[in-house]
Amino acid sequence: MPQCNNPGRRRIGNLFGRSCGQLYRFGAAFLLLWTALRAAPAKEPWGGASQPGRQPSNQSSQPRPAPPTPPKPGTEDFRLTVETDLVVLNATVLDKNSKPITDLAQGDFKVYENNVEQKLKVFKREDIPVSVGIIVDNSGSMRDKRKGVNAAALKFVRTSNPMDEVFIVNFNDESFLDADFTDNLKILEEGLDKIDARGGTALYDALDMSLKYLTQKGTRDKKVLLVVTDGEDNASGFSLDQVVKSVQHSNAVIYTVGLLGEEGGGSFRRAKRALEAFSKASGGAAYFPKNPADVDTISTQISNDIRNQFVLAYTPTNSARDGTFRKVEVRVNSRKYGKLVVRTRSGYYAKDQTPG
Repeated sequence: MPQCNNPGRRRIGNLFGRSCGQLYRFGAAFLLLWTALRAAPAKEPWGGASQPGRQPSNQSSQPRPAPPTPPKPGTEDFRLTVETDLVVLNATVLDKNSKPITDLAQGDFKVYENNVEQKLKVFKREDIPVSVGIIVDNSGSMRDKRKGVNAAALKFVRTSNPMDEVFIVNFNDESFLDADFTDNLKILEEGLDKIDARGGTALYDALDMSLKYLTQKGTRDKKVLLVVTDGEDNASGFSLDQVVKSVQHSNAVIYTVGLLGEEGGGSFRRAKRALEAFSKASGGAAYFPKNPADVDTISTQISNDIRNQFVLAYTPTNSARDGTFRKVEVRVNSRKYGKLVVRTRSGYYAKDQTPG
């Protein structure tokens, strides 16, 4: 059974009622809550008492996350949440050489939902602030790779919009929120440095819970997850299909980096398939570098991708709130460039307001 006690680190699963990979039952959960209330730790944990071998953190040594930065003048009107029925698409447009194309007009785009063309209400290409979650594999096999991954993650933050807000989750058998939303590089660096490379890989649990946290707590309209792992999930309570469905229910763009080593073998294929499924469903991209040093270059590519996306939004002609999945397709045909490749989310689930 995985260790579940650590007041110095907040366990992200506990926020959503998932304790230690769902191994504990209600009695244990009640006992943990009672213990936490009696102990009253200096820093509010996300659940649990102290883990053997770890000392409680001193409150004065824990940096407080910076508050969200207010919008820049002129960006206050870019709020896509005012009309709840809007379907929002973040679209990356590429030429045949995978080079991003950014000088396109609204007339170059056509959007289809279940093969029915939709009328765009929003068309923008701006470097707008983003809520970002960086999710890093902290299992035993990542020990020798973390130094390069951490440097790449910090480079990703440095090359991002200064108004972005970022959180850090490290995971192995469990998931820990080691830096809450902030734009403070020092806090993010300290969060990435909480390396305890051990245990298995509960990737699906980490992604699902981070996705919920991003959706509920992120203050920016545009939301992104960057996931770095080196192997197949072997410890999650969630299944691949369940997490893909969660991705399709969200509006987050997911970028995955798989440090999977040599090709071949069932484990490699399953891990690659999962990372590609998350990215494809969300409109992100999956990368599989052969050398961990290449993560640095990939982080820059992802940052540029985020900065150069088009934001499209429409009110669907099918107004039924029936909870069904709607397939979405974006086509771009430019006089200057001809037919182009578009990367965006594959669809979404309509809001369900059926009785019961």
